[in-house]
Amino acid sequence: MHEDADTALMLRLRGGEDTALNELMTRWQSRLVSFIYRYVGNEADAFDLAQETFVRVFESRHGYKPTARFSSWLFQIASNLCRNHFRWHQRHPTVPLDSAAHEGGTLGDALPSETESPSEAVARGELAAAVRQGIHSLPHDLKTALLLFEYEELSYDEIAAVLGCSRKAVETRLYRARNLLRECLAPLTA
Repeated sequence: MHEDADTALMLRLRGGEDTALNELMTRWQSRLVSFIYRYVGNEADAFDLAQETFVRVFESRHGYKPTARFSSWLFQIASNLCRNHFRWHQRHPTVPLDSAAHEGGTLGDALPSETESPSEAVARGELAAAVRQGIHSLPHDLKTALLLFEYEELSYDEIAAVLGCSRKAVETRLYRARNLLRECLAPLTA
């Protein structure tokens, strides 16, 4: 049902009704920012890349064909932008002026529990930071598959459409990503 509405909005956008983009942005902005934030680990970059994703949607509106799910198409655009962003930062490394603010971020942080002791809160925070770092260190295809499956709750078929691979390849990538994360987190969970 949601896909039908998204497809209808894209067809309206393709037909020249530019206000349809506003509706698409309202529907998808938070999920898109969440996915991108988990990928790049920086809130400001996540918002910038989400905006760039919608710019690309607008620029590609005339070529849009409703043969695939809109969500797959949207996340494919975002995934490609994330990969390009990551490659650019590998070639142009920088150290933020306030590196402490970039370490934890704010979008994915959970609030402490009232029943949690300070030492439990610290341990949970360390584990969460290790998970974020582990996910961030994964290769693009593994990271994208894991984020889309675990956080965006896309099906194997939808992820396959985003990554341009088979359903079996998605299963393999998720298996490999989980194993790499398990190895990365082994010292903390032992």
